[in-house]
Amino acid sequence: MAKRSFPRSGSLQIWPRKRVSKFLPSVNWSVLDGTGLLGIIAYKVGMGSVLVKDLTPNSMTKDKKIIIPATILEIPPSKIYSARLYKNNLCIKEIVLNTDKELKKILKIGKNVKLGKVEELDKKDFEDLRVIIYSLARKTGIKKTPDIAEIGLGGNLEDKINFVKQNWNKEISASEIIKKTQLIDVRGLTKGKGLSGPVKRFGIGLKTHKSEKGVRRPGSLGPWHPHLVTFRVAQAGQMGMFTRIIYNNKILEIGRISDKNINPKSGWKHYGNIQTEYVILKGSVQGPCKRQVLLTQPLRKTKFQEKKNLEFLELR
Repeated sequence: MAKRSFPRSGSLQIWPRKRVSKFLPSVNWSVLDGTGLLGIIAYKVGMGSVLVKDLTPNSMTKDKKIIIPATILEIPPSKIYSARLYKNNLCIKEIVLNTDKELKKILKIGKNVKLGKVEELDKKDFEDLRVIIYSLARKTGIKKTPDIAEIGLGGNLEDKINFVKQNWNKEISASEIIKKTQLIDVRGLTKGKGLSGPVKRFGIGLKTHKSEKGVRRPGSLGPWHPHLVTFRVAQAGQMGMFTRIIYNNKILEIGRISDKNINPKSGWKHYGNIQTEYVILKGSVQGPCKRQVLLTQPLRKTKFQEKKNLEFLELR
């Protein structure tokens, strides 16, 4: 009889599988291309069905109206809190440019903290420049506490310095960063599911119904010698609240709620009404409603996703 072989269950690409310590993930900004801010903070509203006209060349549904699933995100304006100067991939100095009252909810800003000056950026004794931005969440209907994240800047060092000088005391809107024709990556956390067994957590198969010591568990934890259980054995543990990235999301529509109201009469379920700018993405996005996510420039664009041309008609 031939030897039975079966690939292991569950990916070990991202390990350990534990609850993350913060909602907005860190990003390697040096590998992303673009101009200005390379990312912005958004909030998940929910999902809906979108009527679009497929204008993609060589598509089976070309020039036809189709209904596709889509995710709606609200993007309130953001402001710059500070600028970080990097040299040899290390932060050598941080210049605080803004100390709004709402920042006291998430940062301990002492009375002795002195505001820096934008002119300090002209010294050019650094190699890279990034900014700490915070979202004006009070302009949405979900909460007042802002979210804060470090965002990279695109272009050469002179372009980065000019961007900070022009926008350090202004509100940065989503329309300045995101274009309707581009692809975008969504970085955020999945839904938290708590303690889960190995069948749901790693996808192992069920044992026969007469098996000893349980059906929804691995058959063996390992040999007697060496006398230990390796981390490769599928066991129960935390499920969800993991950092994940969805690459190359197609933007169907971007706009401001004051120009075009897409709110239903009763509001969005578990969210309420959108009050600022919004973006509609094709497909689903990780996380529950009201979850903060990070929209960034695409890391690895594909021709298959770029050539898609979907004309937005109606949100249902």
